[in-house]
Amino acid sequence: MAEKDEKPLPFRGGVGVGKCGTPALCEASPTPNPSPEGEGRIRLALAAATTFLASVSETPRLDAELLMAHALGIAREQLLLNRLDSATPHSFGPLLARRLAHEPIAYITGARAFWTIELAVGPGVLVPRADSETLLDAALAHFGKGAPRRILDLGTGPGTLLLAALDQWPGATGLGIDASPDALAYARRNAATLGLADRVEFQAGDWATGLDGRFDLILANPPYIGTDEPLPAEVRAHEPGMALFAGADGLDDYRRIAPQLPALLAPGGAAILEIGSTQAPAVTALLVAEGFAVALRHDLGGNPRALVATHSATIAVTGRETNA
Repeated sequence: MAEKDEKPLPFRGGVGVGKCGTPALCEASPTPNPSPEGEGRIRLALAAATTFLASVSETPRLDAELLMAHALGIAREQLLLNRLDSATPHSFGPLLARRLAHEPIAYITGARAFWTIELAVGPGVLVPRADSETLLDAALAHFGKGAPRRILDLGTGPGTLLLAALDQWPGATGLGIDASPDALAYARRNAATLGLADRVEFQAGDWATGLDGRFDLILANPPYIGTDEPLPAEVRAHEPGMALFAGADGLDDYRRIAPQLPALLAPGGAAILEIGSTQAPAVTALLVAEGFAVALRHDLGGNPRALVATHSATIAVTGRETNA
């Protein structure tokens, strides 16, 4: 689920230099036409696009490079290594116009890198965020040299956390639950593309309702934004509300998930939940009420990002993990 203050990533043949208040104006801007002795068209187009994108993105240069690489059908690394002096493709302009209209970059390119994998994403699914990798860092710290055998992902979306975990631990199998048919379709597609379909199952469900059995690792990234909290335009206008909002205080889904966890978590296992940066005390209280010991993990920006719940009375403090 998107942190409320996060801006996600994450003209016909090019862009011209000048004012660009709307995508339509950008569409009409002329293509740079440097002389043969000057810089290549892609180099200039990227510079101009970066200027335009600064009004809608916290990572304008990265966005421009990703869009250009997508227009060329190559990896961003290939673009930067040997294509900066090539002609700007005609498809770059329309892609840039979509981003200037606040469409998430991952929806435009149809893909998002996460952990060690790349996921297909699109309208109807939550865009994976780098901050969610904190849950996998926490899982690695918990298991150390060991590995989970069964993994449950509640609110799997396009399979983000579960497929990354299965790629991390080749001996594990997993079950992903989501209420969204669109999300489940993307998750199954991603599992097949990554060669993980024989190790994972995806089911429509209402969190853990009706599930039985025990899991060594339970991952959950539920909605945690309050209904009336402000969001960037690209999030509120494009990403699915059911993956973002959880009642007035953003805690509704934690209240439902916490009581389901004790019966599902195997001895020695860990349930790891993503949280908003101000929610650690409230969600910790819900988990402690169910008999869990709880530790807090911070993301790379130093923000509270995940809670690690275990049946154990003590939790090893590792890396950025602290008692919640």
